[in-house]
Amino acid sequence: MKMALLNLNPNLNLSLKLSPPSQSQHQLLSWSSNVAVAPHATKLATRLGFGFPLSTCLRVTCNAVAQPVNLGTGTPVRPTSILVVGATGTLGRQIVRRALDEGYDVRCLVRPRPAPADFLRDWGATVVNADLSKPETIPATLVGVHTIIDCATGRPEEPIKTVDWEGKVALIQCAKAMGIQKYIFYSIHNCDKHPEVPLMEIKYCTEKFLRDSGINHITIRLCGFMQGLIGQYAVPILEEKSVWGTDAPTRIAYMDTQDIARLTFIALRNEKMNGKLLTFAGPRAWTTQEVITLCERLAGQDANVTTVPVSILRLTRQLTRFFEWTNDVADRLAFSEVLTSDTVFSVPMAETYDLLGVDSKDIVSLEKYLQDYFTNILKKLKDLKAQSKQTDIYF
Repeated sequence: MKMALLNLNPNLNLSLKLSPPSQSQHQLLSWSSNVAVAPHATKLATRLGFGFPLSTCLRVTCNAVAQPVNLGTGTPVRPTSILVVGATGTLGRQIVRRALDEGYDVRCLVRPRPAPADFLRDWGATVVNADLSKPETIPATLVGVHTIIDCATGRPEEPIKTVDWEGKVALIQCAKAMGIQKYIFYSIHNCDKHPEVPLMEIKYCTEKFLRDSGINHITIRLCGFMQGLIGQYAVPILEEKSVWGTDAPTRIAYMDTQDIARLTFIALRNEKMNGKLLTFAGPRAWTTQEVITLCERLAGQDANVTTVPVSILRLTRQLTRFFEWTNDVADRLAFSEVLTSDTVFSVPMAETYDLLGVDSKDIVSLEKYLQDYFTNILKKLKDLKAQSKQTDIYF
């Protein structure tokens, strides 16, 4: 049994449990209704180590039933007070920057780490230490917060369920108990169509758990980040190193995380978006080969491409599933397999732009994003090369 007992004030006794219910307890108790799950939830729960459907594995006991918790008679929570979870990540740091630029009071939940997130403090945000895998550390970070923006995801070296399922369930439960007014959750496009992929199935179940919790929320599904292409393709091409690709026709509509952050705050301020499921996608969907070709053209040099057949990924995943200590690797390879299939990660955005009052011309294209990157980096390389030719020595 995994349980964390939280004593927030004398009137609140909140227990968060991730444990099998007794025979007479087959539903969520207190403020939470039964979590609606897909028919394959039993398979996922077994894989995550619960051994029973997700709809029966969550139990909340809270004396402050169905009502926001009154944590005192102090100053009311300001609508501009937000907590960003996962603030050091690719998307999280752009959310923080945008929020600060727009005048929000930003608090960042960051795991205790050897290298403190000083850059967040330098920007003007407040940093609080907590860990989603340790539910008892969460409540204190929520005091005085109006809105949670959840950008967090587990690290590659840890089990997917630790942060992306158990941690998110604990965070949502605490948010409900403490009266958080709004919750923004980032999910993955097409997560409801790939139950065979643990991460995508967990995202889908978390969407449903958040919806059934009753918290005022917005769920945003994402396709892909342009920023991720820099380290994956642009830098290796410039450094004349191998670029890894596949022979699959997958198409992904990459989006600049700065645009994602901007659209997020437009949605946050629009009360008509409450309870909505939105999908953000870039202007065009690209295959891996098309991205590599674009980078080659902008860099002015050919890429050293190493192609990994999809069949090899599938074989590797099957092999890693035989051993308990490689189960997490198999789960992540399952996600890679989806990304190397014939799936298209894109949606028409015209309706979303209309809802948010956004002009599609203001959304950065991948061509423009990479062109700006290569223009800047090549200029810097040229300047460094010019400096290296300086032979005069001054004392």
